[in-house]
Amino acid sequence: MKDNKQKPRELLNSKATVTPMARRQVLLGGLGLMGGAAAGALGLTPALSAASNLPPNIPEWTRVLGPGVLTNPYGQPSPFEANVQRRTVDWLTPDRIASISFTPLADLKGIITPSGLVFERYHAGIPAVDPHQHRLMIHGMVDRPISLTMSDLMRFPSTSRIAFLECPANGGMEWRGAQMDGVQFTHGMLACCEWTGVLLSTLLAEVGVNKKASWILAEGADGAHMSRSIPMSKAMDDALIVYAQNGEALRPEQGYPVRLINPGWEGNTCVKWLRRLEVGDQPWYQREETSKYTDLMPDGKSREFTFVQECNSVITSPSPEKPLNQGKGKYWVEGLAWSGRGKIKHVDVSYDGGVSFREAKITSIVLPSALTRFGIELDWDGSPLLLQSRAVDETGYVQPTYQQLRDVRGTNSIYHKNAIHTWKVFATGEVANVQLS
Repeated sequence: MKDNKQKPRELLNSKATVTPMARRQVLLGGLGLMGGAAAGALGLTPALSAASNLPPNIPEWTRVLGPGVLTNPYGQPSPFEANVQRRTVDWLTPDRIASISFTPLADLKGIITPSGLVFERYHAGIPAVDPHQHRLMIHGMVDRPISLTMSDLMRFPSTSRIAFLECPANGGMEWRGAQMDGVQFTHGMLACCEWTGVLLSTLLAEVGVNKKASWILAEGADGAHMSRSIPMSKAMDDALIVYAQNGEALRPEQGYPVRLINPGWEGNTCVKWLRRLEVGDQPWYQREETSKYTDLMPDGKSREFTFVQECNSVITSPSPEKPLNQGKGKYWVEGLAWSGRGKIKHVDVSYDGGVSFREAKITSIVLPSALTRFGIELDWDGSPLLLQSRAVDETGYVQPTYQQLRDVRGTNSIYHKNAIHTWKVFATGEVANVQLS
């Protein structure tokens, strides 16, 4: 694992401090062949499409009838977009039963992540839950324990909200040095969706919570019985019991038929395949071996219950997946910012590794605990660049540098890495992952 901590001006002139280009070729290999493969899937000849279909010629697809309705009853992306998919890192975990895949952030537009591209995280694979046999139990320190069918749940008032979902280990491989050459792998444990369901506070009002209750254990129906302790304050605030995502039923990999969403909090608290909520007066790890995520500190101690995902941002284009391959000229630099503390206030972009910044334009709707898209125009003269983004949320929290983060947290942690990220743009337009102090 390389530690590419150099000063901006040194790194601008350096050729030996980037992550190996070979790794990017392995991770992203074959994507350049997708255009030809897609053309073949549509019955086109790639050689012809590159020449005879351009103006002033009449494209060949206007000369024939296309497939009719219900060719794909559910609907699929164009075969020309076949490279836009979740990916995993084979050496990251010993198997895929307890592993993770990554969202292709560089290929997405707007702030909503399509359901089929939301990153995956499993502890025991995907359970095949029959919604007709599934029940959501609420019990413990309540007056009226209940067991809800999915039909029962949908009789309660529903609500929808847009919120990001992020694994607290997002970027965790970068703590000690630049590691992954691609925004999909440095920040891809992240997604943003419209979630529809019932406020947890509505269900708790239905069962009647004991005044002494202060915690809830949320348990999933997967083989790991994934469980997390949730403070009552969050449960009564904006926690959602969700059965729909982006206008359709939850996908199996996202917790079908029902899951918990805690907007702005660690993704591991958003328990999937939710089967029961037990109300109590203490966090469950104090009475059982229920696991929890902790952050290791330099003195050997650990931070406990670091629920909120801190203010963060990343430039998605240019990036290793999106080089400046058209030569000198004007480009649109864009990226994503988010904060579990509330709304994004503004985002600054630097072309020189943080020596100077300029404010970017917010190009999307701005919502609390949701992704916010930003952009800024670059008139590139072909010189090397060190691209950074720095987000500020409505609480005044400023995204830290790596040095600021390490001064407090050290380098032994995996979770909550929200440092300012740097892409080096070479004179060729190629982009690589580097780190600055």
